[in-house]
Amino acid sequence: MAKQYRTLGGTIFDTANYIVLGLFALAAILPFIFVIGGSFASDAELTKRAVILIPETFSLDAYKFVFSTDTITRSIFVSIFVTVVGTLVNLCFTVTMAYALAKRSLMGRNLVLNLVIFSMLFGGGMVPTYLVIRELGLLDTYGALFLPGAINAFNLIIVKNFFQELPPELEEAARIDGCSELGLLWKIVLPLSKPVLATFTLFYAVGHWNDFFGALLYINDPTKWPLQVMLRQIVLLSHAAAGDMSAMDPNFVQPPEQSVKMAVIVVGTLPILMVYPFLQKHFAKGVLIGSVKG
Repeated sequence: MAKQYRTLGGTIFDTANYIVLGLFALAAILPFIFVIGGSFASDAELTKRAVILIPETFSLDAYKFVFSTDTITRSIFVSIFVTVVGTLVNLCFTVTMAYALAKRSLMGRNLVLNLVIFSMLFGGGMVPTYLVIRELGLLDTYGALFLPGAINAFNLIIVKNFFQELPPELEEAARIDGCSELGLLWKIVLPLSKPVLATFTLFYAVGHWNDFFGALLYINDPTKWPLQVMLRQIVLLSHAAAGDMSAMDPNFVQPPEQSVKMAVIVVGTLPILMVYPFLQKHFAKGVLIGSVKG
């Protein structure tokens, strides 16, 4: 095989690319390292050093403060429940509606698509949405956190476009073999849709995990607050934490406020960050699928 020689210009271009991409990578990862390092730093070190990547002495005071009561543990389970159930509801409604709208022979298909697009441009607003949720009896229930946004219009259109790009011969062959419409969706379409399903599973899950404004509006019972709302309370009331101070160790030393904030960021980010490696294989392929053809 003939040996390939690189030109001087190509070498300079590649070197410049590596340098620029390396700088962007450092700019993205250094804040995470700074937050993690600062959450383990001691009071004296945080006062002395403006930027901490690796603390000189590790301290768990901030995490002891955050987990001083079972409030945080309970809110983590609430967030996990809302994220899992909400994502399943989102995928179920999005997939079934997108599959129906992907059928060009569906009666009233264009009208429904126009209504979906209309909902992307115009919304009722915060107050009318609150009134609807109240009249439906969803206040102080977990359903208020995922039922109002069960279908994302943009995601629906992307999934619909993906379904339309699947070869029609597969559907015809399945129908000849006696496959029902539901069986066609479950046995043929969904197995071929793993990239797009993984992509929007991640989008929906991250959205539910990070959402705190919905819980702030619709959940009045503190025992039903998800993690993000509880962490917000800790940031606002770092001296009182999220529960009773009497539950703490009497010898407990109050950690610095900045360290508590960094520990809160780590606690709120790490669980959802651990989900990404399991979906990464399909995510890179599926992120642009269905976004070209209409």
